[in-house]
Amino acid sequence: MAKHMRLARNAITQMLANSRSQYHHHHQWRGEAALANAQAAESGGGVVERRVKWDYRGQRKALPLGPLVPDIAVDAYVAPNAVVCGQVEVQDSSSIWYGSVLRGDLNKIFVGFCSNVQEKCVLHAAPFSPTGLPAETFIDRFVTIGAYSLLRSCHIEFESIIGQRCVLMEGSLVETHAILEAGSVLPPGRRIPSGELWAGNPARFVRMLTPDEVAEIPKIAKAVSYIAQDHASEFLPYSTAYLEVEKLKKSLSIPL
Repeated sequence: MAKHMRLARNAITQMLANSRSQYHHHHQWRGEAALANAQAAESGGGVVERRVKWDYRGQRKALPLGPLVPDIAVDAYVAPNAVVCGQVEVQDSSSIWYGSVLRGDLNKIFVGFCSNVQEKCVLHAAPFSPTGLPAETFIDRFVTIGAYSLLRSCHIEFESIIGQRCVLMEGSLVETHAILEAGSVLPPGRRIPSGELWAGNPARFVRMLTPDEVAEIPKIAKAVSYIAQDHASEFLPYSTAYLEVEKLKKSLSIPL
Protein backbone atom coordinates (compact mmCIF):
# COMPACT_ATOMS: atom_id res chain seq x y z
CA MET A 1 0.00 0.00 0.00
CA ALA A 2 2.81 2.38 0.94
CA LYS A 3 4.56 1.61 -2.35
CA HIS A 4 1.44 2.55 -4.35
CA MET A 5 1.08 5.78 -2.37
CA ARG A 6 4.69 6.73 -3.12
CA LEU A 7 4.19 6.03 -6.84
CA ALA A 8 1.05 8.12 -6.96
CA ARG A 9 2.74 10.97 -5.05
CA ASN A 10 5.72 10.88 -7.41
CA ALA A 11 3.44 10.92 -10.45
CA ILE A 12 1.53 13.96 -9.14
CA THR A 13 4.78 15.75 -8.33
CA GLN A 14 6.07 15.09 -11.83
CA MET A 15 2.85 16.40 -13.43
CA LEU A 16 3.04 19.60 -11.38
CA ALA A 17 6.67 20.07 -12.34
CA ASN A 18 5.83 19.65 -16.04
CA SER A 19 2.96 22.15 -15.76
CA ARG A 20 5.21 24.72 -14.08
CA SER A 21 7.86 24.18 -16.72
CA GLN A 22 5.36 24.72 -19.58
CA TYR A 23 3.94 27.81 -17.82
CA HIS A 24 7.36 29.41 -17.33
CA HIS A 25 8.43 28.51 -20.86
CA HIS A 26 5.27 30.06 -22.32
CA HIS A 27 5.61 33.30 -20.37
CA GLN A 28 9.34 33.46 -21.03
CA TRP A 29 8.62 33.16 -24.76
CA ARG A 30 6.00 35.90 -24.56
CA GLY A 31 8.40 38.14 -22.65
CA GLU A 32 11.15 37.57 -25.18
CA ALA A 33 8.78 38.31 -28.06
CA ALA A 34 7.58 41.53 -26.39
CA LEU A 35 11.20 42.59 -25.76
CA ALA A 36 12.13 41.86 -29.38
CA ASN A 37 9.17 43.90 -30.62
CA ALA A 38 10.13 46.84 -28.40
CA GLN A 39 13.75 46.71 -29.55
CA ALA A 40 12.67 46.51 -33.20
CA ALA A 41 10.37 49.51 -32.76
CA GLU A 42 13.14 51.56 -31.13
CA SER A 43 15.58 50.74 -33.92
CA GLY A 44 13.07 51.67 -36.60
CA GLY A 45 12.54 48.11 -37.80
CA GLY A 46 9.29 46.24 -38.20
CA VAL A 47 7.49 44.26 -35.52
CA VAL A 48 8.84 40.74 -35.16
CA GLU A 49 5.54 39.03 -34.49
CA ARG A 50 2.12 40.03 -33.24
CA ARG A 51 0.00 37.47 -31.44
CA VAL A 52 -3.75 37.90 -31.71
CA LYS A 53 -6.14 36.14 -29.38
CA TRP A 54 -9.62 35.63 -30.74
CA ASP A 55 -12.73 35.22 -28.64
CA TYR A 56 -15.41 33.34 -30.53
CA ARG A 57 -18.12 33.42 -27.90
CA GLY A 58 -21.13 33.99 -30.12
CA GLN A 59 -23.93 36.43 -29.51
CA ARG A 60 -27.51 36.18 -30.69
CA LYS A 61 -28.08 38.41 -33.70
CA ALA A 62 -31.84 37.91 -33.74
CA LEU A 63 -33.26 38.27 -30.25
CA PRO A 64 -36.95 37.48 -29.61
CA LEU A 65 -38.72 39.42 -26.87
CA GLY A 66 -41.57 37.17 -25.80
CA PRO A 67 -43.97 37.00 -28.76
CA LEU A 68 -42.04 39.71 -30.63
CA VAL A 69 -39.79 37.85 -33.05
CA PRO A 70 -37.56 39.50 -35.71
CA ASP A 71 -38.41 38.69 -39.32
CA ILE A 72 -35.19 38.62 -41.36
CA ALA A 73 -35.24 37.68 -45.06
CA VAL A 74 -33.10 34.75 -46.16
CA ASP A 75 -30.80 36.83 -48.38
CA ALA A 76 -30.58 39.81 -46.01
CA TYR A 77 -27.22 40.29 -44.32
CA VAL A 78 -27.05 40.92 -40.58
CA ALA A 79 -23.49 41.29 -39.30
CA PRO A 80 -22.47 38.82 -36.57
CA ASN A 81 -22.09 41.53 -33.92
CA ALA A 82 -25.27 43.42 -34.83
CA VAL A 83 -28.38 43.02 -32.68
CA VAL A 84 -31.91 42.82 -34.08
CA CYS A 85 -34.49 42.33 -31.35
CA GLY A 86 -38.25 42.46 -31.05
CA GLN A 87 -40.66 43.40 -33.83
CA VAL A 88 -38.13 44.15 -36.56
CA GLU A 89 -38.57 43.26 -40.22
CA VAL A 90 -35.55 43.22 -42.57
CA GLN A 91 -36.48 42.61 -46.19
CA ASP A 92 -34.61 41.00 -49.08
CA SER A 93 -31.16 42.27 -50.14
CA SER A 94 -30.97 44.58 -47.14
CA SER A 95 -27.98 44.74 -44.81
CA ILE A 96 -27.44 45.55 -41.15
CA TRP A 97 -23.76 46.27 -40.60
CA TYR A 98 -21.31 45.73 -37.76
CA GLY A 99 -22.22 47.02 -34.33
CA SER A 100 -25.70 48.29 -35.21
CA VAL A 101 -28.67 47.83 -32.89
CA LEU A 102 -32.30 47.63 -34.01
CA ARG A 103 -34.46 47.55 -30.91
CA GLY A 104 -38.10 46.91 -31.67
CA ASP A 105 -39.42 46.44 -28.16
CA LEU A 106 -41.84 49.39 -27.93
CA ASN A 107 -42.84 49.63 -31.59
CA LYS A 108 -42.04 48.20 -35.01
CA ILE A 109 -38.92 48.77 -37.11
CA PHE A 110 -39.06 48.11 -40.85
CA VAL A 111 -36.07 48.00 -43.23
CA GLY A 112 -37.17 47.78 -46.85
CA PHE A 113 -35.79 46.04 -49.92
CA CYS A 114 -32.12 46.73 -50.75
CA SER A 115 -31.70 49.27 -47.95
CA ASN A 116 -28.70 49.34 -45.65
CA VAL A 117 -28.07 50.37 -42.05
CA GLN A 118 -24.35 50.92 -41.76
CA GLU A 119 -21.92 50.52 -38.84
CA LYS A 120 -22.83 51.49 -35.26
CA CYS A 121 -26.32 52.80 -36.03
CA VAL A 122 -29.08 52.72 -33.42
CA LEU A 123 -32.70 52.32 -34.49
CA HIS A 124 -35.55 52.20 -32.02
CA ALA A 125 -39.11 53.44 -31.73
CA ALA A 126 -41.25 55.18 -29.15
CA PRO A 127 -44.60 53.72 -28.05
CA PHE A 128 -46.36 56.75 -29.56
CA SER A 129 -45.46 59.84 -31.57
CA PRO A 130 -46.08 63.40 -30.35
CA THR A 131 -47.11 64.41 -33.86
CA GLY A 132 -49.90 61.87 -34.08
CA LEU A 133 -48.17 60.05 -36.95
CA PRO A 134 -47.32 56.32 -36.71
CA ALA A 135 -44.59 55.84 -34.12
CA GLU A 136 -42.83 52.99 -35.90
CA THR A 137 -39.42 53.47 -37.52
CA PHE A 138 -39.96 52.91 -41.23
CA ILE A 139 -37.19 52.72 -43.86
CA ASP A 140 -38.42 52.19 -47.41
CA ARG A 141 -36.52 50.52 -50.29
CA PHE A 142 -33.12 51.64 -51.65
CA VAL A 143 -32.34 53.77 -48.59
CA THR A 144 -28.82 54.27 -47.23
CA ILE A 145 -28.37 55.04 -43.52
CA GLY A 146 -24.85 56.32 -42.79
CA ALA A 147 -22.72 54.99 -39.95
CA TYR A 148 -23.26 56.16 -36.35
CA SER A 149 -26.75 57.51 -37.05
CA LEU A 150 -29.64 57.48 -34.57
CA LEU A 151 -33.20 57.00 -35.80
CA ARG A 152 -36.23 57.07 -33.52
CA SER A 153 -39.84 56.75 -34.72
CA CYS A 154 -39.11 58.41 -38.07
CA HIS A 155 -40.26 57.68 -41.63
CA ILE A 156 -37.82 57.55 -44.57
CA GLU A 157 -39.31 57.11 -48.02
CA PHE A 158 -37.68 55.18 -50.86
CA GLU A 159 -34.40 56.17 -52.57
CA SER A 160 -33.14 58.54 -49.91
CA ILE A 161 -29.79 58.98 -48.15
CA ILE A 162 -29.14 59.73 -44.49
CA GLY A 163 -25.53 60.80 -43.96
CA GLN A 164 -23.21 59.63 -41.20
CA ARG A 165 -23.83 60.65 -37.58
CA CYS A 166 -27.31 62.00 -38.25
CA VAL A 167 -30.11 62.12 -35.67
CA LEU A 168 -33.73 61.78 -36.72
CA MET A 169 -36.25 62.38 -33.94
CA GLU A 170 -39.85 61.28 -33.40
CA GLY A 171 -42.28 62.04 -36.18
CA SER A 172 -39.66 63.31 -38.64
CA LEU A 173 -40.16 62.51 -42.32
CA VAL A 174 -37.70 62.25 -45.19
CA GLU A 175 -39.52 62.11 -48.50
CA THR A 176 -38.38 60.21 -51.59
CA HIS A 177 -35.24 61.35 -53.46
CA ALA A 178 -34.03 63.45 -50.52
CA ILE A 179 -30.61 63.65 -48.83
CA LEU A 180 -29.74 64.61 -45.27
CA GLU A 181 -26.08 65.56 -44.99
CA ALA A 182 -23.72 64.03 -42.43
CA GLY A 183 -23.92 65.30 -38.86
CA SER A 184 -27.40 66.77 -39.25
CA VAL A 185 -30.23 66.69 -36.71
CA LEU A 186 -33.85 66.48 -37.83
CA PRO A 187 -36.11 67.67 -34.97
CA PRO A 188 -39.44 66.03 -34.07
CA GLY A 189 -42.09 66.49 -36.73
CA ARG A 190 -39.73 68.10 -39.28
CA ARG A 191 -40.21 67.12 -42.96
CA ILE A 192 -37.64 67.07 -45.78
CA PRO A 193 -39.56 67.47 -49.06
CA SER A 194 -38.80 65.30 -52.08
CA GLY A 195 -35.76 66.19 -54.17
CA GLU A 196 -34.11 68.45 -51.58
CA LEU A 197 -30.77 68.49 -49.77
CA TRP A 198 -30.87 69.45 -46.08
CA ALA A 199 -28.07 69.92 -43.54
CA GLY A 200 -27.28 71.38 -40.13
CA ASN A 201 -28.43 71.25 -36.52
CA PRO A 202 -31.32 71.73 -36.73
CA ALA A 203 -31.47 70.64 -40.36
CA ARG A 204 -32.38 73.31 -42.91
CA PHE A 205 -32.90 73.46 -46.65
CA VAL A 206 -29.65 73.81 -48.65
CA ARG A 207 -30.59 73.33 -52.31
CA MET A 208 -32.46 71.15 -54.79
CA LEU A 209 -30.83 67.94 -55.95
CA THR A 210 -29.73 67.59 -59.56
CA PRO A 211 -31.16 64.77 -61.73
CA ASP A 212 -27.74 63.07 -61.70
CA GLU A 213 -27.65 63.09 -57.89
CA VAL A 214 -31.14 61.61 -57.74
CA ALA A 215 -30.16 58.87 -60.18
CA GLU A 216 -27.12 57.94 -58.04
CA ILE A 217 -29.14 57.25 -54.87
CA PRO A 218 -30.41 53.73 -55.78
CA LYS A 219 -27.03 52.87 -57.31
CA ILE A 220 -25.35 53.48 -53.96
CA ALA A 221 -27.83 51.21 -52.20
CA LYS A 222 -27.27 48.46 -54.78
CA ALA A 223 -23.48 48.76 -54.43
CA VAL A 224 -23.72 48.31 -50.65
CA SER A 225 -25.95 45.27 -51.19
CA TYR A 226 -23.31 43.66 -53.42
CA ILE A 227 -20.60 44.31 -50.82
CA ALA A 228 -22.83 42.77 -48.14
CA GLN A 229 -23.01 39.54 -50.16
CA ASP A 230 -19.22 39.24 -50.00
CA HIS A 231 -19.29 39.70 -46.23
CA ALA A 232 -22.16 37.25 -45.81
CA SER A 233 -20.24 34.48 -47.60
CA GLU A 234 -17.59 34.59 -44.86
CA PHE A 235 -20.14 33.41 -42.30
CA LEU A 236 -21.54 30.46 -44.22
CA PRO A 237 -20.75 26.95 -42.87
CA TYR A 238 -18.18 26.16 -45.54
CA SER A 239 -16.22 29.31 -44.68
CA THR A 240 -15.83 28.61 -40.97
CA ALA A 241 -13.32 25.79 -41.23
CA TYR A 242 -10.71 28.08 -39.73
CA LEU A 243 -12.56 27.84 -36.41
CA GLU A 244 -12.08 24.07 -36.34
CA VAL A 245 -8.41 24.47 -37.22
CA GLU A 246 -7.89 26.89 -34.35
CA LYS A 247 -9.72 24.60 -31.94
CA LEU A 248 -7.47 21.74 -33.01
CA LYS A 249 -4.35 23.88 -32.54
CA LYS A 250 -5.57 24.93 -29.12
CA SER A 251 -6.16 21.32 -28.02
CA LEU A 252 -2.64 20.40 -29.16
CA SER A 253 -1.08 23.48 -27.49
CA ILE A 254 0.06 24.82 -30.86
CA PRO A 255 0.34 28.65 -30.97
CA LEU A 256 -2.44 30.19 -33.08
